[in-house]
Amino acid sequence: MSNFDTLVKFTAKEDGQEYFAALTLTEPNGYPVVPKTGSQLDAYHTLEQLQSGLNSNKVTVDKLTMTNYPTLWNKPARALANPDEDILVNEFCATSLLDYEGELVFVTSREAKNVTRTEAGSYILGYTIGNDLSCRMFQLGKNSGGQYFFAKGFDKFAPLGPVLISPKQYEATAKGRRLTTRVNGEVVQDVELAEDMIFSPEQILSHMSQGEAVEDWNISRCCLE
Repeated sequence: MSNFDTLVKFTAKEDGQEYFAALTLTEPNGYPVVPKTGSQLDAYHTLEQLQSGLNSNKVTVDKLTMTNYPTLWNKPARALANPDEDILVNEFCATSLLDYEGELVFVTSREAKNVTRTEAGSYILGYTIGNDLSCRMFQLGKNSGGQYFFAKGFDKFAPLGPVLISPKQYEATAKGRRLTTRVNGEVVQDVELAEDMIFSPEQILSHMSQGEAVEDWNISRCCLE
């Protein structure tokens, strides 16, 4: 079980090392205060094991369409990006129906293989949010045969974070839990996770693990209707 409520990773200016810190301060709305440059935090040094997720070969995501089982595809590690990082988009991507979508993200804490839906929750380290960037032109069957890897696998097309929420904290807000996406301050997506999630994190992780080991620190996305 995760022994934190909210977790954030940062790079210290003094020694250039990466650290994790548990956030304790909250805003009036109950959300954690994300520290800015220059903030002082009690933290612990990033262990090599905690960095393994950044060296993963893939980011696994769920598909948009309604199916009997979660439909899966991969995003390469180079698609990962920090939440406030600039994403350079070339002309090819800009003219290929570039799109965005806010999604719930979960991270595994240990290797999972052949786990049941009931067992899957104990393999989840925590939850965060991500932006699933896509070039929709290459999701069309006539252009890429319905394969999503190319459409979603461009560099920096998977920004996520900055805060990792523990399963305990996540479940405590189950009723009325919402995900909101804004573009230049304008709300473009506002969903209630319990109502609009196609498959739960437990369903996705259980399905992913059948006959194939899901590595620890695997990053997975849950698509919303």
